[in-house]
Amino acid sequence: MKEKKEFDVFNGDADGICSLQQFRLSSPKHTELITGVKRNIKLLESITHVQDCIINVFDISMEVNRPYLQQLLEQNNQIFYFDHHIAPSIPDSPQLRAFINTSPSMCTSLLVNQYLEQRHYLWAITGAFGDNLNESATILGHQHLVNEPQLKKLQELGKLLNYNGYGSKVEDLHFPPAILYQEVKGYVNPLDFWEVSPMLQELKVGFQEDFAKAKEYSPYHQSSVGEVYLFPDEGWSQRIAGTFTNHLARDNPNYAHALLIQNRDGTYMVSVRSPLENRYGADTLCRQFSSGGGRVAAAGINALPENEIDLFIQQFIATYSALK
Repeated sequence: MKEKKEFDVFNGDADGICSLQQFRLSSPKHTELITGVKRNIKLLESITHVQDCIINVFDISMEVNRPYLQQLLEQNNQIFYFDHHIAPSIPDSPQLRAFINTSPSMCTSLLVNQYLEQRHYLWAITGAFGDNLNESATILGHQHLVNEPQLKKLQELGKLLNYNGYGSKVEDLHFPPAILYQEVKGYVNPLDFWEVSPMLQELKVGFQEDFAKAKEYSPYHQSSVGEVYLFPDEGWSQRIAGTFTNHLARDNPNYAHALLIQNRDGTYMVSVRSPLENRYGADTLCRQFSSGGGRVAAAGINALPENEIDLFIQQFIATYSALK
């Protein structure tokens, strides 16, 4: 019998890359890679023509991809789906194995780690750090006796892999996520990747330059519940969005934070982080606007009209005042 063609569909951020890395270290195979910038999450839409194949999905919203997922199941594809985003409706199909956990302390890398019985936990730790789940990553590291200098390296690696995923298009990134994954793929141990990868050195330099520009900006709005930043439409601002909002959340764990970056069409891309001390509300806030979605701890809006910025700030204050 002819072996079925296999597809690996993954988010282009740290969590997506580290999830796939664990999975493929445990089951090496040549597959077709489907990925993109972090915000490009309708990835199943691009393979709706596929039939009688195996499709492995990592860290993309089932809710957003639901119609494409249903179509792929009807076309006799066997699908493994790992994710931590909200999934109100999971198709009932013998062709689907879904591993979904929406806990604010969970990410897809940690889900894959559980599935693989902790076989490649160092990559799971890296993915969790990249998703700003420092506590979860540290707990897992301590369980496996990973020392503090090693944890710091894994934290930096996760941050930089995540940094590379942000942009309005692949050309904004330092490396296309599929190319970065191919580089990662050769390393069983992420600490080896941290030591020798030339790609990682380039990401370090790029991050430092972009972060320095971000630090020049003061909040556009401040209140007792949090801060809102407004950045221009530039390559550096698109790239630094995720890691900068994660930095703000770490710096002020009792505050909520939002970053608005102007898109090329005049709308604004929005990234929201709930307070680390109370990781709720981000999804509720962003879903009040068209093109909004995400998780309780971290969510976003792809295209907020400029005339809705004041409304967004009002809802931002209302959402997090209610959680105080």
